[in-house]
Amino acid sequence: MTFRSIGVGVTMGLSTWSSMLESRRAVMSKTISQRKTDHILLCATGDVGFRTRTTLFEDVRLVHDALPDFSVDALDLGCELFGKKLRAPIIIAAMTGGTDEAGRINYELASVAEERGYGFGLGSQRAMHVRPGTNTTYRVRDVAPKTVVLGNLGVVQAKSMSTDEVRALCADVGADALCIHLNPAMELVQPGGDRDFSGGLETIARLCASLDIPVVVKETGCGLSPSVGARVKSAGVKTVDVSGAGGTSWVGVETKRAEDQGDSRLKALGDAFWDWGIPTAASVALLAPMGFDVIATGGVGSGLDIARAIALGAKAAGIARPALRALHEGGREGANAFFDGIESELRAAMLLTGSQDLAALRGKPRVITGELALWIDQLQL
Repeated sequence: MTFRSIGVGVTMGLSTWSSMLESRRAVMSKTISQRKTDHILLCATGDVGFRTRTTLFEDVRLVHDALPDFSVDALDLGCELFGKKLRAPIIIAAMTGGTDEAGRINYELASVAEERGYGFGLGSQRAMHVRPGTNTTYRVRDVAPKTVVLGNLGVVQAKSMSTDEVRALCADVGADALCIHLNPAMELVQPGGDRDFSGGLETIARLCASLDIPVVVKETGCGLSPSVGARVKSAGVKTVDVSGAGGTSWVGVETKRAEDQGDSRLKALGDAFWDWGIPTAASVALLAPMGFDVIATGGVGSGLDIARAIALGAKAAGIARPALRALHEGGREGANAFFDGIESELRAAMLLTGSQDLAALRGKPRVITGELALWIDQLQL
């Protein structure tokens, strides 16, 4: 049996063809591994935040209650997500996987999530699909047996995979749900990034109908609009992770990588779109009324941010780069100290709004000011 290389006219044996495929797979794997390494370094130590755009959480004014009439000890921060109880509405959000260092980070932060009763999000499992030997860098169940673990796959990669392949990736890591991430802005600036985004909605609908775990649609730093919300809702999605603008700019991350690789064209494009996106608070406020369980990620860096997100209708909030930096700078002790501060602020905000639990906070009055009021007024369906 022989194969003919299109446009070259060279006939080759099956073994030669297989070798070529393996070589290409190895090159792709090496490229993905290097990209993962770059991402970790830039997020842990680089200046890759949004330059001028904020999350707009500062435009959410919670109303002070001077007579809360209950003890701080009576506060209940718990919530349910994908059938499991979280002790607090916090997810250590998707960051990495696919390299030894990424595996160490996943292990450490997943262990913190287990200890504190949070959820935990894996980074894109594309590397795991391309090079199965990296699957150990995503397997965190031995340190996080009870944690809500979120799998992660790009919609472009999911489109090219069979449902059984996707199901196997989820089963391998014991995922409670699968995040399908959308990241066209990031890909456009990424050296060697994807350019064909067709078939995304069809892919999401296929996975919603076929997988035995929930599908979460998430962005990667640019937020979700009501229009996208309506489309993915029609496909069967019930939970979204807005991953809005105002925190880490993944366009910025790829712009830095393009600069390091000497690609002036992509650097210029990235500089132009560094601050592109829908602010996190706007995305939460716009999608929560549509009936989604909303996870608020994107620039969430304090307990007060989480309280504001809950007040806007979010189910829980995700924190990524600040957690990575806390781990990088202070180890496990530093990560725990960071989250102690987060929880202290959230408890204070709940007490000072007279909210004994998250449902009460979600129902409390709040004042929307500034630019956030414009986003809600002009885009709410």
